[in-house]
Amino acid sequence: MSEERFDLVIRGQRILTTAGIAPREVGVRNGRIVAIEPLGNGLAGAEVIDLADDETLLPGLVDTHVHVNEPGRTEWEGFASATRAAAAGGVTTIIDMPLNSVPPTTTVENLKLKREVAEDQAFIDVGFWGGAIPGNKADLRPLHDEGVFGFKCFLLHSGVDEFPHLDADEMEEDMAELKAFDSLMIVHAEDSHAIDRAPHPGGDHYETFLASRPRGAENKAIAEVIERARWTGARAHILHLSSSDALPMIASAKRDGVKLTVETCPHYLTLMAEEIPDGATAYKCCPPIREASNRELLWQGLQDGTIDCIVSDHSPSTLDLKDLENGDFAVAWGGVSSLQLGLSLIWTEARHRGIPLEQVVSWMAEKPANLARLTNKGQLALGYDADFSIFAPDEAFVVDVSKLKHKNPITPYDGKALSGVVRKTYLRGAVVDGQTPTGKLIRRGGV
Repeated sequence: MSEERFDLVIRGQRILTTAGIAPREVGVRNGRIVAIEPLGNGLAGAEVIDLADDETLLPGLVDTHVHVNEPGRTEWEGFASATRAAAAGGVTTIIDMPLNSVPPTTTVENLKLKREVAEDQAFIDVGFWGGAIPGNKADLRPLHDEGVFGFKCFLLHSGVDEFPHLDADEMEEDMAELKAFDSLMIVHAEDSHAIDRAPHPGGDHYETFLASRPRGAENKAIAEVIERARWTGARAHILHLSSSDALPMIASAKRDGVKLTVETCPHYLTLMAEEIPDGATAYKCCPPIREASNRELLWQGLQDGTIDCIVSDHSPSTLDLKDLENGDFAVAWGGVSSLQLGLSLIWTEARHRGIPLEQVVSWMAEKPANLARLTNKGQLALGYDADFSIFAPDEAFVVDVSKLKHKNPITPYDGKALSGVVRKTYLRGAVVDGQTPTGKLIRRGGV
């Protein structure tokens, strides 16, 4: 057996393959996983890594909900800072949202501009969602042909004027268009009429803000998405589910054969409204973080399969936009920064509930990869990209916002004690060093 048989071999007692965590040796050649054998078989490689006893090899996570904001709002976040933060958290693929950058990803021309900016800055692989806004129906097919993974729309004001929202009839019309080429509509589902009728969110009391984004607004919009998906036969995905009230209707739609998938986010699974201090605008996001009882039902929804996956919805801004001086929830930008922390956040909560690491990784790697139809990501399996992280599940740390890699030093998790440390991340068999960007810009259906 030649010494150079593999470019890289990783060996250890705890390798998370599709068969669970087991003692294995993994052989990598040309950036792909080409061998997985029982530990002790003695695979030879140009580089051989032996895991420490407290380390587990995981497939790289896939985060399909990230706002990178470059170009146009690069002071909020950029491709270099976002992909560095992702890699530090064991994420090896992100899909960038079509808004908060200027221009938004609503035409092929705008997509090309974004790709040009991202090209030489990505430390991990980056794909792109397209946007569905009033008047761009003719752009959807060309964007699809250019490789976007699907299309995002809002059912209420998006927060930025250059990305206007669709009403339900417009969404249905676009869904029918997407059905023709089997694309996916991903929806920010909150109903604008319900929010118009809700109390005004002004001031520094979190409960006032929470009352301004009631569960009913989410439930009503999700019902609309379900029916329009049912009528058109299109694939639809509910973004950042926070209302547990919607779970029975989602489960029922899935049983009926509606092509529906659902995500939730670490902030809805780890934080609770009752513990948010007055004026703590780092916690503001839309839809909002709800009560403890709601949080428990979301965990149940994950465990019974009603919710498919967990992604970050990393939606950063500059510190001044968070209105830290006044702590006014009506004024502050809505978005939680957690791109680097997702795995540790979810693992910390999951282990208290007796949920195994394999399940957490399925929700954060395999399932988001399935959503985006990435056939070579999200699992540690033969033929897949050699995207890994070396994870120490029992090591504890305290979040220090000044040490996180995303651009603006704010997160609601500052000072929180978490379990699970990502010690190293590999992209296609090479360590992500934070110095040399080796990420690729990926397209639907292949690189």
